[in-house]
Amino acid sequence: MSPVLAGVLQLLALTAALALTYRPLGDHMARVYGSKKHLRAEKWIYKAIGADPDSPMRWTAYLRGVLAFSLAGVLFLYLLQRLQGSLPGSLGFRSIDPDQAFNTAASFVANTNWQSYAGEQAMGHVVQTAGLAVQNFVSAAVGIAVAVALVRGFTTRSRTGELGNFWADLVRGVVRILLPISVIGALVLVACGALQNFSGIHEVGQFMGGSRQWNGGAVASQEVIKELGTNGGGYFNANSAHPFENPTPLSNLFEIYLILVIPFALTRTFGRMAGSLRQGYALLATMATIWLGLTALMMWTEFHHGGPAFDVAGGAMEGKETRFGIGGSSLFAVATTLTSTGAVNSFHSSYTGFGGGIEMLGMQLGEIAPGGVGSGLYGMLVMAVIAVFVAGLMVGRTPEYLGKKIGTREIKLAACYILITPALVLGFTAVSMALPTPKDSMLNSGAHGFSEILYAYTSGANNNGSAFGGLSADTNWFNTTLGLAMLLGRFLPMVFVLALAGSLARQQPVPTTAGTLRTEKPLFAGLLVGAILIITGLTYFPALALGPLAEGLAS
Repeated sequence: MSPVLAGVLQLLALTAALALTYRPLGDHMARVYGSKKHLRAEKWIYKAIGADPDSPMRWTAYLRGVLAFSLAGVLFLYLLQRLQGSLPGSLGFRSIDPDQAFNTAASFVANTNWQSYAGEQAMGHVVQTAGLAVQNFVSAAVGIAVAVALVRGFTTRSRTGELGNFWADLVRGVVRILLPISVIGALVLVACGALQNFSGIHEVGQFMGGSRQWNGGAVASQEVIKELGTNGGGYFNANSAHPFENPTPLSNLFEIYLILVIPFALTRTFGRMAGSLRQGYALLATMATIWLGLTALMMWTEFHHGGPAFDVAGGAMEGKETRFGIGGSSLFAVATTLTSTGAVNSFHSSYTGFGGGIEMLGMQLGEIAPGGVGSGLYGMLVMAVIAVFVAGLMVGRTPEYLGKKIGTREIKLAACYILITPALVLGFTAVSMALPTPKDSMLNSGAHGFSEILYAYTSGANNNGSAFGGLSADTNWFNTTLGLAMLLGRFLPMVFVLALAGSLARQQPVPTTAGTLRTEKPLFAGLLVGAILIITGLTYFPALALGPLAEGLAS
């Protein structure tokens, strides 16, 4: 079988698997967030944290819950790392330095999972499981909760401004959605050969003579939630390219499926909660169009890059695992950068110039196709507000979406949402290139060196976490600035999203008339795709031209 055909068949199999689970998972999540009942385990959790799950919250109270919970997570994870040397199960590793502990705590709480350390050489069992793995669950649940709050803002008819209860949404997301799927997924990965134990450090032989030390760990259980929750932080430095995390082509395809399944299914949940499945299908079509388009472009540029070495290898194989090939690596790279996952099964810095540009573009789109768990849906809904506003300007009519008017306040909040992340990315990149010290961390010079820094801040501010591996990011400058970019890039957009939800929830729904824009139609989906691409292109094209585009045209 040719490598190209193998890649196409993997794409078809992945699409079929996502289609089969789209309806049941999407409907299940709608029932979870629409239910008035609480499970016994959930009641115990509410009692332990002192929360009243039946108390409705306005957007300000909901936001306070998000920020307070996340701040507690940052402090707990920071202290856990600083105390690692005194904890049991540390495997003899020392405590983490302050700047790296801050960076890692900010990274995992912000659902970014940027890692400026080698996991198997720095983190013991307690930090990996009680710290990092726990944040993989709860940070994903926070994202889903904020998305559900925005959907309620569009769909509520009470004019009370209430968006539900953050604590109830958080706990339900973990207990009823993420945990059950993770248990099943971990068993699948163990069956495929992934590691799952709490063993210490062992000395093993090497093919070339000598020996090397490896430590075990609860790898499969952390691997499944890092993909399912679009987190991305690997137990090992090689991440999902490591055979202990991702041993076979089957496990590779399964992990890509885990990355995409909840973000795509949330469009079905949105349709259910909005009372119109066709509204969800319009968002699904927008996401799928961008995802399939960038996947096709990635496969084309990696399979058909010219040169004798590429011809012998069947394409651009540098930095890719032979067990996955170009097809499996390209599928994974697009999935992980179009979502907020950031896990890698190949060396992103070794992709062709245009391939690296596609990876960056996926993040710079706002990671909304299908995007991160929760963040993809609320990002796409904000872009839908922008698209409706543009359409209203063209026909001279007050824009409406799902029966709610998009007025001055709403469009200002949407504009702030789409501006904050580019400001962080381009601002931190410009300062890093202007100062002498940060440039010392670049492995390469010229366009590719610039791409290393641009990619790092694109990844951090968009809460992705992957990297162009040539950048030596374990410095005070990058640990601090990337930590700030991750926190600001995660929580400032949430402020604008929840403020938008509160504004919409206070509105009286307007009736649909003959002049109302039909946002469930293919025409609107096309308008939405165009708005996303134009806004991203105008924002990032100059920076992309200096980095990956210049490198691609020169090669």
